[in-house]
Amino acid sequence: MRPFILPSLLLIASPALAQEPPLSASAESDDELEQVGEEILVVATRIRGQVDTDQPPVMTLDEADVAAYGASSIGELLEAVSPQTNSGRGRGDGHPVILLNGQRISSFRQLRNIPPEAIRRMEVLPEEVALRFGYPPDQRLVNFILKENFYSIQAAGEYNMPTRGGFAESELEAGLTRIDGPRRLNLNWKMEDTSLLTEAERDVVQEPGTVPTVITDPDPAAYRSLVADSVTHTINGSWSTGLGQEGLGGTLTLDGLVSRADSRSLSGLDTVLLTAPDGSTALRSLGDPLVRDNRVDSLEGGVTLNKPLGDWQLTATADAKYSESLTRIDRRADVTPLVDAAASGDIAIDGPLPPLAGAGVDAARSEIVTVSTFASLAGRPFSMPAGDASLTVDAGYDRLSSTNRDSRGTAGTVKLDRDIFSAGANLALPLLGGRNNFLGTLGDVSLNLSGSLHEFSDFGTLTDWSAGIVWSPTEKLTLNASYIVSEVAPSLGQLGNPGVLSFNVPVYDFTRGETALVTIVGGGNPDLLAEKQRDIKLSLNYDLPLFRRSSLQVEYFRNRSDDVTRSFPLLTPAVEAAFPDRVLRDAEGRLVSIDRRPVTFDEVEGSRMRWGINLSGRIASEQAEEARGGARGQGAGRPGGGGRPPGFGRHGQGGRWNLSVYHTWRFTDRVTIAPGALVLDQLDGDSLVDGGVPRHSVEMEGGAFYKGFGLRLNGNWTAPATVRASGAPGSSDLRFGSTFVLDARFFVNLDQQEKLVAKMPFLKGVRIAFDFENIFDSRQKVTDESGLVPLSYQADFLDPRGRFVGIDIRKRF
Repeated sequence: MRPFILPSLLLIASPALAQEPPLSASAESDDELEQVGEEILVVATRIRGQVDTDQPPVMTLDEADVAAYGASSIGELLEAVSPQTNSGRGRGDGHPVILLNGQRISSFRQLRNIPPEAIRRMEVLPEEVALRFGYPPDQRLVNFILKENFYSIQAAGEYNMPTRGGFAESELEAGLTRIDGPRRLNLNWKMEDTSLLTEAERDVVQEPGTVPTVITDPDPAAYRSLVADSVTHTINGSWSTGLGQEGLGGTLTLDGLVSRADSRSLSGLDTVLLTAPDGSTALRSLGDPLVRDNRVDSLEGGVTLNKPLGDWQLTATADAKYSESLTRIDRRADVTPLVDAAASGDIAIDGPLPPLAGAGVDAARSEIVTVSTFASLAGRPFSMPAGDASLTVDAGYDRLSSTNRDSRGTAGTVKLDRDIFSAGANLALPLLGGRNNFLGTLGDVSLNLSGSLHEFSDFGTLTDWSAGIVWSPTEKLTLNASYIVSEVAPSLGQLGNPGVLSFNVPVYDFTRGETALVTIVGGGNPDLLAEKQRDIKLSLNYDLPLFRRSSLQVEYFRNRSDDVTRSFPLLTPAVEAAFPDRVLRDAEGRLVSIDRRPVTFDEVEGSRMRWGINLSGRIASEQAEEARGGARGQGAGRPGGGGRPPGFGRHGQGGRWNLSVYHTWRFTDRVTIAPGALVLDQLDGDSLVDGGVPRHSVEMEGGAFYKGFGLRLNGNWTAPATVRASGAPGSSDLRFGSTFVLDARFFVNLDQQEKLVAKMPFLKGVRIAFDFENIFDSRQKVTDESGLVPLSYQADFLDPRGRFVGIDIRKRF
């Protein structure tokens, strides 16, 4: 597949595009209508809960757009629109910051399980807007505006399994949501269950020397899991109330969560090589599987206060989390008695084996407590010719405490603590245009400045600052330039995690061109340094004169960092040369152990462009056309909010379609591991990550919804990549092939199938969805220079799921 697939996707979508009618003035329920003679003017109005910013949203969805996604919760909706919500900046985890009604919240759990039917509008805003709410500018911001009145009880069940069988996933969920102005209640229970999948159920080829030579012995592959058996129960709730008369004095929100997650995985069987007195040998496997059990109990709670103080807005949040984890790992048996008995002839090497004493279990326990508090004050301290300046000042305190005990280590109980005090400010200055249209012929220009200070109890003082300018020469075109400087401390775990040894871990040895079973050393590294980031972002957002709402977005990023903390990278010859004390080989050069504790790279530099196009429109029936009365003109592009959207009423006379495609093109990705070392070009095979670094990738999501029937598509294509070996005899480059993963979801809202509901009233409020993940069963193929697949890169190791199919049934009462 070529990296530029936009023309093909547009061609595929053309039948739906051809149905797009002119947008009538009545289509947008959040806009005011004014009759002037025979013309209807659409006057754009703001709705309560919108974010006040000069930067236009990356994407806006009204309630009809949201319904077209067929999601069961806000969490599912965010997954569906991930191409638009994920940040391309390359910092953080890429996931968006969440606001509720234009305000910061203590945690996403406040609204994770709220049904999408409660959403009046959803806005996706650029990364720079996150600064106004005390977040770093490495995540896009998603603002959910809820309806003023809403009530729903819902229950859902889901069952999924791969087409190749072997295991299954299931979910059960029930919840209640009530919204009455500023008062809100949401309660939710969810159970998730996944069954076990073993290597034997995927025909995984075993490493030489690990398969028993006696046919009656159990197969270790049947006792080595690819997917763990797991079950998770979660109860989540939030409650909000207004303060003062009719809630005008602000809002107070409490939320909490309790969960338990249990998992069980298998690590194979004990094996022993027996040698008879005559020198003959047999590799035997013992019957008891090596089990790894894990239980994680979590308790979370938060409080959010939003309150006006004169002309200023106060936001205060507090969030606390407690997590307790216990992992029990079976020890490998001491097989020395069997070896001695076989050598003396007391037992036949191919006969029944006497039982061995149990070796016991190792236990790893951890307790993690996090507390986070934040307060901000936002207002307009002074006026400028173009409008009012916006100022946000904030302060916060965070505490992280962890206690770890692992019987496999030698450090005993390890307790780590970190306290962080922070303070910051963000100032937005309108320079031209603005509300007062000052020198408006040049367009709207605003300047954004921010700075923050972070005092770490274990790492000293770190600072951040940024400057950005936004220019909108026309209403449809917005240009942005930002420069961001940040200092980042290594995580508490990267600095101080206790040392742990993991045995018999399969690792591909690029130097010898083979897979070896090695000992891995894990833990923290107290010698890590603070990372300094210096980033440039340039962006363009253009509203296209196409269909109901369309836009073109182009973003360029240049990231540069010094003293970068990373997990120990892929063991290529270049990495081994830079960290020779981290690798141990035997006298014959075979890999024995790797110290994978975190390291500090001298410099990392990269640049890339992410560009995409968003298209959306309506699919109108004849009845909807007649209802519009042949209205003309495009109208305002502002999406609708409250009320029942056109075409989505009782009769479902209209529908929606959309298509979004984003292409990421990496220009440079270079790493200097140590001062004076060679510069590694990750795009040219000097990769430090497993799988290589592809130059191109494409994300796509789109679909249509009409008369209660919906189809959603979500696709991801990744270009091939290469990881170079040393070039020495026996070594081999690895080629990681391209992948194209396409998911589809077909759903039907039975509420809109009136004849069916009339015959079977119990179907009222029911939605049935059929999910197809990875339709083409695309899994990355990894080959060496001879075209063979290394055993540690078998497709079933990389992706044991493959193609997945499922059914999802949901009912609202």
